[in-house]
Amino acid sequence: MTHPSTDAAVAADKEAFRVFLRDHNLPATAQRLAIADVVLGTDRHLSAEDVATELRSRGASAGTATVYRTLDVLVRSGLVVERDFGEGFKRYEASRGVPHHEHLLCTVCGRVTEFRDERLERMTTLLAEAHDFSRQRHRLVIYGLCGDCRRGRLSGTVRGS
Repeated sequence: MTHPSTDAAVAADKEAFRVFLRDHNLPATAQRLAIADVVLGTDRHLSAEDVATELRSRGASAGTATVYRTLDVLVRSGLVVERDFGEGFKRYEASRGVPHHEHLLCTVCGRVTEFRDERLERMTTLLAEAHDFSRQRHRLVIYGLCGDCRRGRLSGTVRGS
């Protein structure tokens, strides 16, 4: 499942971030805007390290503290969602109208695959009602091996093994 990050949507999000910064009396520095461009311009779930690496590949850079502080501001703005998959670090994704979805997390390469299944949505509601519980939200992360790593493991070529 991917969420289209059209040029227009990314531009609108970047402008919304500028407005958020201005409204909260925060400077719109080149580093903050470059970090926002990286996170808002992708459909991937990026770690802070991924953001720093992408900045370097674009010929820009920002210190680790600046990346983390900017990610925090992006989350507070509502433009980015923070995800914790229990890996010891957080990942970030643009929130632009993303419907509720679940995640598959490869424990070998770290790839995150999103999926949405209406049957699962109905099942969580039914399970909650069966236990006299009013469901507000849920989170599901399925941990395992993606197809590429599974095929690699079967042929003995998995990274790190």
